Amino acid sequence: MQVDMQRTDWVVVIPVKGTPEAKSRMDTIPGLPIAIALYTVEAALIAADVLVVTSASAAGSFEDLGARVVIDEGGGLNAAASHGLAAAGSGNRAVLLGDLPALQAEELTDALEAALRFPRAFVPDAEREGTVLITARAGAAHRPAFGPHSRAAHQESGYKELDVDQQSGLRRDVDTQTHLREISSVRLGTRTRAILEENALLGVQSS
Repeated sequence: MQVDMQRTDWVVVIPVKGTPEAKSRMDTIPGLPIAIALYTVEAALIAADVLVVTSASAAGSFEDLGARVVIDEGGGLNAAASHGLAAAGSGNRAVLLGDLPALQAEELTDALEAALRFPRAFVPDAEREGTVLITARAGAAHRPAFGPHSRAAHQESGYKELDVDQQSGLRRDVDTQTHLREISSVRLGTRTRAILEENALLGVQSS
């Protein structure tokens, strides 16, 4: 993936469990969660500095892409996000989900630039129930609240919702095979495409 653009002044934290079971509802497609995470990190690295929170066994794969890595200490997604944020410094910091197989670097860049208008901001998922990105400018404290109904939780804690097109790859996270089918016609990473082809889930275009 090669895009000629200048990185934004952000550190993006991406929590990744680092095992084939990283998305338990997707475990019938071995290797898919890590393939999607690698693609997400690769896209994010074009837009910003990236810090991945993952297992020791998966760390090398993300370091090879050029990301910084801290080891997940357990406790779930919000704990991993907070752990990464603590290691990310005191500048502009964001947390991005690692399951965005259609993400384009320009989409993340645009969202991060828009987020500079607010102390804290977020981007909801396509269903407008969950959250795919939270941001906090330097000096503003993060309050990660990922999980069920996280869009409402982030709104209630003071994050400003950013206006991002519903069809943006930034909003198309993947929790189920239904989500995969919904985005099967958009551009996907080559790793993801290869696994989908191996499992007879065709009709995708690789980036």
